Amino acid sequence: MPLLAKSVIETFGTGRSLAGPVLTLFGAVLAGSVISAAGSFLLERMGEGIVLGARTRLVDRILRLRVAEVDRLKPGDLLSRVTADTTLLRAVCTDSLVNAVSSVFLFLGAAVMMAIMDGVLLLTTLGVIVAVGLINLLIIPRIRRATKLAQMALGDMGSALDRALQAFRTVKASGAESRESAVVAAAATRARDRGVTSAAWQSVAGISGWMSVQLAFLAVLGVGGARVADGSMPVATLIAFLLYLFYLVAPIGQLIQSITQLQNGLVAITRIREIEELPAEPAVTPTRAEGPPVGLVFTDVTFQYGPDRPIVHDGVSFEVLAGGLSALVGPSGAGKSTVFGLLERFYEPVSGEIAVGGRPIREWDLAELRAAVGYVEQDAPVLDGTLRENLTFAAPHVTEEEVVQALARTRLDDLVARLPEGLDTQVGHRGVLLSGGERQRVAIARALLRRPRLLLLDEATSQLDAVNELRLREVIAEVARETTVLVIAHRLSTVTGADRIIVMEAGRVRATGTHEELIAVDELYRDLATTQFLAGATS
Repeated sequence: MPLLAKSVIETFGTGRSLAGPVLTLFGAVLAGSVISAAGSFLLERMGEGIVLGARTRLVDRILRLRVAEVDRLKPGDLLSRVTADTTLLRAVCTDSLVNAVSSVFLFLGAAVMMAIMDGVLLLTTLGVIVAVGLINLLIIPRIRRATKLAQMALGDMGSALDRALQAFRTVKASGAESRESAVVAAAATRARDRGVTSAAWQSVAGISGWMSVQLAFLAVLGVGGARVADGSMPVATLIAFLLYLFYLVAPIGQLIQSITQLQNGLVAITRIREIEELPAEPAVTPTRAEGPPVGLVFTDVTFQYGPDRPIVHDGVSFEVLAGGLSALVGPSGAGKSTVFGLLERFYEPVSGEIAVGGRPIREWDLAELRAAVGYVEQDAPVLDGTLRENLTFAAPHVTEEEVVQALARTRLDDLVARLPEGLDTQVGHRGVLLSGGERQRVAIARALLRRPRLLLLDEATSQLDAVNELRLREVIAEVARETTVLVIAHRLSTVTGADRIIVMEAGRVRATGTHEELIAVDELYRDLATTQFLAGATS
């Protein structure tokens, strides 16, 4: 287009019609606009595809992380990486990357044309550009560092809000809304301050690009004007050169902006890669167990949650025979729930050996192991969705008859009859529309539908009233005739009829036996039973 403009200017002095050159120039402008619009659409569509791919891969990776890794991460920060960080990738992979490449081509093309027209003016222009470029070499590392701090602060803000939302009822019951709001506001302020710092450095980089255009224009205008005055350069050539100057210098501004955005993208990529490089488990597909009940053996197992954390298991050894009901009891902090975490291979022991079904647990395929083990957590989580979706969560292909049987066994059929849409009723976030006892029974029914060879129940009766606890004890006793059941219980009434009770204290096994045997020989168990008015149950 500068050459076409030069042609129009030269036509002024010839007296020829301007229609042809002007129409040609107009056509070039129109074609450039159409191509630019089409290119912009293609880039945006590609960017959305890149964001989708990054998000799906990152979510898949997060859900397959080892439990030990997730324990030390903040949920809010993980959400920030999936949302804010992946959004930054779109700008990097569309505008930034493409503008950087196209700017290089525009720069080289303009430089060649300017060299053909006048080498002296080209050297003048390049001298200004190099001087400004050296300044940007000092600015770019600061942009990247400031952007990384801003993204980290954004993740901290998300974590602060997530903390309040996870304990929403407790916050309101404690009258702590203002305090929690202040905590989130303080985190948001830190994110704002770090974002402003990043924006300030980006503004400095943008100003340097603008300055390069202005200074180069003034230098070329001064040197070129002098050459036009002495007759060594036609004025049309100077005008065309000045137009090419903007083709040369404008890409420099784009390149500086692209490099700035690339720093943001590199920070986002780094944060995403941090998650991708964490240890993860292979994908596990929900399946149903096949086979007889399995026993388990702990042999001198030692475990701690981290090298700087206290020892949770210190030489734990016990055996649970295949079939029947066994129980883990003991004071809080004894390491009972950790036994279940090790059996599910959420964690790996520091030393010792765990065997399930006569095989070392490390030799089990992870999908096979988790299909064989049913696990009911202490807080019995229920997911947002319908009651049916929660019941079939671990075994999506069960039949309607099996669902009905599980409801009857866990005494949930009355609940289904009361719900407005039966099994298809929405239970709300975290099962908020269900009572604590109903959530526990839903979790137990969900585990039973998988037909586990080993059923782990962690405080399965903690939120049940006396009537429902008695019913659930009957269910557990019935299930124990078909599979191996291992129960963690603070309420000893749940397990007085267990085939074997394992008493734990301070990360060790101190005694094993039946209820009657332990009452006679173990002081800790006798104290626990006395506290719960069970000592006289044997008389």
